[in-house]
Amino acid sequence: MPKGSEERINSRKEEIIDACASLYETMGFRDITIRDIGRKTSFTRTSIYNYFQTKEEIFLALLQREYEAWTADLEAVCQENEALSVEGFADALARSLERRGCMLKLLCMNLYDMEGSSRLENLVEFKRVYARARESIARCLARFFPAMSQEEIEGFLYAFFPFLFGVYPYTSMTEKQKEAMALAGVGYPRYSVYEIVKDFAVKLLGNQGGGKEEQASEEKGKEEQASEEYAG
Repeated sequence: MPKGSEERINSRKEEIIDACASLYETMGFRDITIRDIGRKTSFTRTSIYNYFQTKEEIFLALLQREYEAWTADLEAVCQENEALSVEGFADALARSLERRGCMLKLLCMNLYDMEGSSRLENLVEFKRVYARARESIARCLARFFPAMSQEEIEGFLYAFFPFLFGVYPYTSMTEKQKEAMALAGVGYPRYSVYEIVKDFAVKLLGNQGGGKEEQASEEKGKEEQASEEYAG
């Protein structure tokens, strides 16, 4: 690691990650090189090696940043809502992932390459951020669906996180893939990230009944009914 203030080091890292993210919008993972990334930064290509040893480490840092942004959105959902129904939570969860197209793309295509070619300390840092995302969803579930047991929360997490690996391929087909499916006589789904995530979350939580929001509404309805009966 080069000498310098922590602020300067982090700024350089962010510039490298930004360059990588920009290239990834129009190029494939395997086509992007350290040289390509260097051309989009304000310093030399060789200077990149002071911060990242491989291209995969840069992409892992990009994925880590995406997870951090997603976790921040999840924490906001938990903190800004006293109660949410199954539909309400599924909606919020789907909208949080609607903004994380880069994360979903990296997950489905390149995770093993990134992890396999990154230093252990970088991988540990990424796994900690990943764990925080899981913890944020677990907190949301415990807050909005208090009847869920710890085992049920774990069951949701172990179904939902593997599901994320398949979201991008089902929502972002290339023209070539569409043509191949048409020629093969195979229909392909036309779902958005929001639609497929919300539908899956609702199904996972379907046996939970009402969340706090629905429970409060039911209790209010019972109170009103009892009041009417008493008045009658």
